[in-house]
Amino acid sequence: MSDADSQRLADTTVGIFLAPEGTEEIEFTEPKTTVADAGATVDVLGSETGEARTVNDDLEESESYEIEKTFAEVSGDDYDALIVPGGTVGADTLRTDEDGVELLRRHLEDGKPAAVICHGPWTLIEADVVDGRTLTSYHSLQTDVRNAGGEWVDEEVVVDDGLVTSRNPDDLEAFCETILEEFASEQR
Repeated sequence: MSDADSQRLADTTVGIFLAPEGTEEIEFTEPKTTVADAGATVDVLGSETGEARTVNDDLEESESYEIEKTFAEVSGDDYDALIVPGGTVGADTLRTDEDGVELLRRHLEDGKPAAVICHGPWTLIEADVVDGRTLTSYHSLQTDVRNAGGEWVDEEVVVDDGLVTSRNPDDLEAFCETILEEFASEQR
C-alpha cells in the first residue's frame, strides 16, 4: 500500500458491527483491516462490550474479537461510515438489536455511507431503509429484499446512494475496494 493509500481515510471514523457470536470472521476482519490500513479510526460496535466469537462458513467456531462500544452509547454523529458483516446467526442477532438497527437507520437517513455484506442486509430490512434501493446479498435473502421494497440483483458489489452491498466472502476483494472508494468520496 502506498503512502497515499495508507492515508486515504485518515480523517474517517468507521463503526463496524459485531454480534456476540455468529459473525462470519472474514467478513468482519477483511473490511476492518482494509479501512484501518487506509488510515481510518475503527470502533467495533455491538449490543454489549466484551469478547465476541466469530465463525467460519457459519458453522465452525473461529477467533474472538473485542466489542469496544455498545450501540446504545454511540450515535450516528460519531461515525462517517458503518460496516455490517454477515454470518447467518450474527446477522440475525444484529437485526434484533433495536439500538444497532436505529444507529444504522439514522446513519443512512443522514446520507452517510455504509457497507453491508452477505446476510447483513437483514439489518437494513429491519431498519426499513431498503425500499426503493437496489442491492445484493446472500442469494437466500432476495425475497426478503424484494418484500421490503428493494430491487435485488446478483452482482458481486452494488452501490446505491452510498450503500455498498455484496453477496458473500467470495466478493470481499471487490467489496473492500468499493468501500475505500465510497468512504473516501464522502470525505471530499
